[in-house]
Amino acid sequence: MNTELLPRYSRVKRLITDRIDSGEWQPRHRIPSESELVRDLGVSRMTINRALRELTLDGRLIRVQGVGTFVAEPKPISALFEVRNIADEIAARGHRHSAQVLTQRKEKANADTAHALGMRTGETVFHSVLVHSEDDVPVQIEDRYVVPALAPDYLDQDFATQTPYVYLMATAPISEAEHVIDALHATPAERKLLKIEPNEPCLCLTRTTWSNGRHVSLVRLLYPGGRYRLRGKFKAL
Repeated sequence: MNTELLPRYSRVKRLITDRIDSGEWQPRHRIPSESELVRDLGVSRMTINRALRELTLDGRLIRVQGVGTFVAEPKPISALFEVRNIADEIAARGHRHSAQVLTQRKEKANADTAHALGMRTGETVFHSVLVHSEDDVPVQIEDRYVVPALAPDYLDQDFATQTPYVYLMATAPISEAEHVIDALHATPAERKLLKIEPNEPCLCLTRTTWSNGRHVSLVRLLYPGGRYRLRGKFKAL
């Protein structure tokens, strides 16, 4: 196809993908900034922005606000039907996990949380919010509510060094879980934490867990759609 017939943003996309496909730009390579591409290619910033935005949605690039734009590796896959430790998933890929703890406190359960956990509205729950990163790139917001009776020492844990999963599996091993998946756009605060663009879609997994028939936790896991994919496999009986 004659690339001269393509719109300018498509020509920019083709140029970038050619460099990726040829191996000139390897996974995790930081590509030139928008300003540098405008200067080097002689096109408008709007054209560059559209090309980078579409390549991000296609999964070819990762844009980290305040850091830069990088060639994407194949999307990491998180188990859909299983309950796994995100730190173990990241380590299995040969990468480094880190976690930033934003919230770790007692709260009064609102009606929705209480209903999901089989409690009464206003009862005390433990609440934690973490941002999990893979090699310093945010890949998940974990927003979790925990029943105190099943995990009495939850608030005493250092979740920057040990994930809530590890503590909960040791304290109240999961016997049952329910998963709900939604595709959505993050709030402005969530976009800032994940360092994603306003138009980037996210995958949200809401999980309720039980241990021996008793509610343990309700967790909302938010993944940037351009950096993660969820996969589940089952056998028909």
